Amino acid sequence: MFDKLHEECGVFGIFGHPEAANLTYLGLYALQHRGQESCGIVSSDGNRLKAHLGMGLVADVFKSDEIFERLPGRSAIGHVRYSTAGGNDFKNCQPIMVDYSRGSIAIAHNGNLVNAQELRNRLEQSGSIFSTTADTETIIHLIARAQSDSLVERVCEALHQVKGAYSLVFLTETRLVAVRDPSGFRPLSLGKLDGAFVVSSESCAFDLIEAEYIREIEPGEIIVVDKTGMKSYFPFKETRNTPCIFEYIYFARPDSRIFDRMVYPVRKEFGHQLAREFPVDADLVMAVPDSGVPAAMGYAEESGIPFELGLIRNHYVGRTFIEPQQSIRHFGVKLKLNPVREVIAGKRVVVVDDSIVRGTTSRKIVKMIRNAGAKEVHVRISSPPTSYPCFYGIDTPSRKELISASHTIEEITRYITADSLGYLSREGMHAVVQKFGAGKVSFCDACFSGEYPVKFPRLKDDKQLGLF
Repeated sequence: MFDKLHEECGVFGIFGHPEAANLTYLGLYALQHRGQESCGIVSSDGNRLKAHLGMGLVADVFKSDEIFERLPGRSAIGHVRYSTAGGNDFKNCQPIMVDYSRGSIAIAHNGNLVNAQELRNRLEQSGSIFSTTADTETIIHLIARAQSDSLVERVCEALHQVKGAYSLVFLTETRLVAVRDPSGFRPLSLGKLDGAFVVSSESCAFDLIEAEYIREIEPGEIIVVDKTGMKSYFPFKETRNTPCIFEYIYFARPDSRIFDRMVYPVRKEFGHQLAREFPVDADLVMAVPDSGVPAAMGYAEESGIPFELGLIRNHYVGRTFIEPQQSIRHFGVKLKLNPVREVIAGKRVVVVDDSIVRGTTSRKIVKMIRNAGAKEVHVRISSPPTSYPCFYGIDTPSRKELISASHTIEEITRYITADSLGYLSREGMHAVVQKFGAGKVSFCDACFSGEYPVKFPRLKDDKQLGLF
């Protein structure tokens, strides 16, 4: 419905707290922006794992005290999910929990395995039976087949066979394990609460439950927590650290710390840099809410042009909307955004958004602003042109559907009917992110550059790989 790239899940885990399931529920609430289609919690009382999963938002799936009474114990993991080619189906809800010869294990995954289909074919040929279409399930099968008696070694043996992006949280009867892939594509942080260890895709979950942020889990690091405490392992061959730069542009909450940087100041500085690269004479700067707001504020500060709330977002519109009649077939964007005519009428407007994917929504927004009386509409995008699909856990269209893959800036400007259009440069984007961190990091920008750090099977027409 809305022309955005979609975030690809969030994970949370806690070990050693009497209210583990309740705190996991709150953690998932804080991570709801990373996935709205399904969610789940698995808890352990030290002897058995118990699960509750469902389709929908966290508040809808966990809506009674009786549910939490069925999730006892001092450890739990949780997951919020946005489905892609894996299918919007209950069977693909996570965490995935199984019983096998060595007990029970549950897994929650944020990312995408680029060799999942190859692994699945091999496993099925040797007798494995899959109950989901999720790539995450291949990891469970690989762990079950591993020969070692040590859980850590079984996890290592399994993960040495997979390629791609993964931030994982496992739970057994007596242990919690958190892993980040050697390239560090997706975020994963470590915290502590009343002596209990906590892991989360984003630090905003720690703020909600009043946990202390300790540090980021390192790329290629495995953390194991049990009754004796926490241990850390680095079993993978060291490789280039390539965290996803789009987390800063759109996915992560502005109040989170990921990849050792706070998101909000990075996002705001994108706006400063954008104003330096593409200045324009205008009367006001406005954002496409909510993700465009920090960059718009930065653009306004740098340019000296006043910032105004020219578009108001309806926060009660979900990911999908069933349009009841053909007569209102194209009301999607208007359901979500409404211009403030008194702010816009007669003004030269700079409208700041985080990205353009297909261009359809940008075109409708520009038309909406013009209909509200704007004299000029200048569009500024706080990221470079999105020209390539992502294969590391972001749901992107095929390349032929990405407008910047086949159109020039001038052609896109005409299509969206803007008076001018400016994208943040790749060089400017990287300079901003490096400015806020200690040490130089080679961020993955494959969706802008086509330079993929982990190789994958090429698909016909650059279609998306099957994402859990």
